[in-house]
Amino acid sequence: MTHIRVEGISVSFKAGASGDAGPGLAHFGLLVGQALGSRENQQFYRQMRERQAPAVPGGVALAGVSLEALAGETLSIIGPSGCGKTTLLKVIAGLQAPDAGRVYFDDRDVTNVEPGERGIGMVFQTYALYPHLRSRDNVSFFFHIHRRQAEIPARVRAISEMMGLNFHLLLDRKPPKLSGGEQQRVAVARCIARDPTAFLFDEPLAHLDAKLRMQLRVELKRLLRRFEITSLYVTHDQQEAIALGERIGVMRAGRIEQVGSYAEVYGAPANVFVAGFIGSPPMNLWPATLEAQGMRLGSLSLSLPGRLPAGLAPGAALLLGVRPEHLRPAADGPLALHVEWAEPRISDHATVLYGSIEGQPAAARLEGNAAGLGGQTVRLTFEPALAHLFDASSGRRLG
Repeated sequence: MTHIRVEGISVSFKAGASGDAGPGLAHFGLLVGQALGSRENQQFYRQMRERQAPAVPGGVALAGVSLEALAGETLSIIGPSGCGKTTLLKVIAGLQAPDAGRVYFDDRDVTNVEPGERGIGMVFQTYALYPHLRSRDNVSFFFHIHRRQAEIPARVRAISEMMGLNFHLLLDRKPPKLSGGEQQRVAVARCIARDPTAFLFDEPLAHLDAKLRMQLRVELKRLLRRFEITSLYVTHDQQEAIALGERIGVMRAGRIEQVGSYAEVYGAPANVFVAGFIGSPPMNLWPATLEAQGMRLGSLSLSLPGRLPAGLAPGAALLLGVRPEHLRPAADGPLALHVEWAEPRISDHATVLYGSIEGQPAAARLEGNAAGLGGQTVRLTFEPALAHLFDASSGRRLG
């Protein structure tokens, strides 16, 4: 099992890039998928690096990123589009040369090591299969190009058994005859077949419908647990990140904002961005002013025993954070939610109420069917211990 560590990685935007620097991972897909070790492809990657356009002044895709993926764990990387998630994978894979910083596999510096020598297996958003080859030939392509044909029958048979769910029925069909979910299963099998030291997943389920995403998520989790190979899984889907990752790294604008288990990131977000990004619906964040015995939220004076930050003088500007699921109805509750509309969450046996509190946008997640509360005013309260406080200027967590 490989311990992956990146230290101080910086990458500048390239001309024509919109979010992640340089050519996209899908552009390299077919070559990266299996032929990373060939001499021709090593030359190809060197040429691609040389052809990258000059950086746009002031634009950065990654800004001093330091991150560790522990041996055998799956680390989910989550963040908005264009925050640098794919660029980070490209640097780890060797497809993007960093402007600064180092990449280590265990204690070996691989920053300047060619992609084919890193032992990386990659799965892409766009499948990256050879359309003219049968699935069994896509799966075994690495062994074809390295002239290891004698190993192919046994390897394909073993991989087919690992993949389960009638995977053997796909082997004699070509990618154009497969559904999106079937193509992605073949892409995953191809990745596993070459015995990688680490997996890199670039939003592999993004193009699938909800049912297929769920099915493949379960299958991926089973495979990751079985192989215990260090994996980085990039996604914008929180449920995927939670389901597949032992830990989650939250990115924004080329920086890592926080890394931890979901419980840690959810329960103690490092700043306003993480607080508003993690959770569905996201955390309520309301401007407030510190008072001697509590804080003022609009016309309300709230008492938060045990939660007021030390070292701040009355009048300090804060942001009060309360998650929608931590609000509960109370006839004498201090918060009056003016409900604009109600969103039933049938599978969760809950209803999310959207509206405003003291003129600020607000949401509350209540148990059961509360759809009839649209247009009404609901009194709410919360436990002070579940409140979060942030500095209004920097956005950092207080306490």
